[in-house]
Amino acid sequence: MELIGDLPARPLDPAACFNQHGDPSDDGVSARSFRGPVAVVLPAGGCGERMGLSTPKQFCKLLDRPLISYTIHAFERIKWIEAVIVVVAEQHVELMKSIIQKYNHEKTQWCVGGLTRHRSIFNGLSVFVDDKFMECHLTKPKVVIIHDAVRPFVNEDILLKIATAANDHGAAGAIRPLVSTVIATNSEHFLDHSLERSKYRASEMPQAFLFDTIYKAYQKCTEYDFEYGTECLHLVLSYCNTQAKLIEGPPTLWKVTYKQDLFAAESLIKETLSQNVCVITDVDQEALQLGHCLKKMLMTQHMDVEVISAEYGKKKLCIPHVSSQESYNIIIIGNTELQEKQEVIDVIANSSMTLLYPMVLILVYISLPESTPFSKKLDEPSAIRRLAKEAKHRNILVYGLLVNYTKDSEELNESLENMCFISKSLMKDRNSALTGQLLVV
Repeated sequence: MELIGDLPARPLDPAACFNQHGDPSDDGVSARSFRGPVAVVLPAGGCGERMGLSTPKQFCKLLDRPLISYTIHAFERIKWIEAVIVVVAEQHVELMKSIIQKYNHEKTQWCVGGLTRHRSIFNGLSVFVDDKFMECHLTKPKVVIIHDAVRPFVNEDILLKIATAANDHGAAGAIRPLVSTVIATNSEHFLDHSLERSKYRASEMPQAFLFDTIYKAYQKCTEYDFEYGTECLHLVLSYCNTQAKLIEGPPTLWKVTYKQDLFAAESLIKETLSQNVCVITDVDQEALQLGHCLKKMLMTQHMDVEVISAEYGKKKLCIPHVSSQESYNIIIIGNTELQEKQEVIDVIANSSMTLLYPMVLILVYISLPESTPFSKKLDEPSAIRRLAKEAKHRNILVYGLLVNYTKDSEELNESLENMCFISKSLMKDRNSALTGQLLVV
């Protein structure tokens, strides 16, 4: 994890269309479709004082990518969301513009925020109706979702429920159970009283509103509201008499607030990326056996594994399939020439799979008893390092594994267990310092 630097890019991923029927949720909100566009406003003008960093937390980098880009992508990948407005402080406009461009956030536009959260949100809403923003050519949405730029793990299910409830009731918001009991202190800092935790909930994001309702509420806001207010749901209740439908949200709605939250967020991202792997083998019997044995072992670790067997001359046919599955881990098993592996890397890089997240590519070499020992092929380790160095610039992390293949079942099983453990660790850690290394298992 590091602060802002050079940024790659990534096209949008497909997602389920909003206009579909879903199953009723536990709280009675049905995922019905509705007519009218949906937009998102992301206030991102905070300075991150509680984190104690010189760079605002929304621009801190996780896996070489700014946190705010993860949040934007969570919305852009959903087809029924038509536009995302990021509201930033004036001094960060150029940085935000570079992020939008380099990560190919095609649905996203920016505007300058105000000195407080409510002023920034009002500016973001005004983009759709104020004459001074007309060059944006944005359609006024029927429903607008307001979310925090530093809550990157929002999923389509909760967004669908919140947006649908807002369409039906005028306003809706996510809530979570309180983790700690709320207490009140007296003037001498002694306990005065406590609240019964089971009767209260924490207000979270996302929140959604009929656009005309929330915009009307902001037009009626007082200076006190703009200066000290924080709760959008309270504004529509006070000024539009609109009661918000409250929906229980998932645990992943937590907000990156403190420095340790950055490490937790990065760990969750790595965990998610490591869950799927495509194992590609050549047609040799040993490679096929290793591939299917590895699949069984990785599946015991609750991983989704697919094995594809093909000659390397046809390997390009595998890549679009892997891309459609959003698998950011590929294991290639077989003693083919490095040139053929280079062609696979080229196909991966050109498929746009690596423009958002770093891709892990593990090259597994098989050492057979009757073959020339791999250790005597002095050019191979240096060639792997050269290959990995070039691939690293394309956001592909290349690692090498050397597996001793033997007919002794006990020794072979030990090698397979080591290969499984090391492969999983490489996919989980995504340690760029180890790229180009040949690990013997």
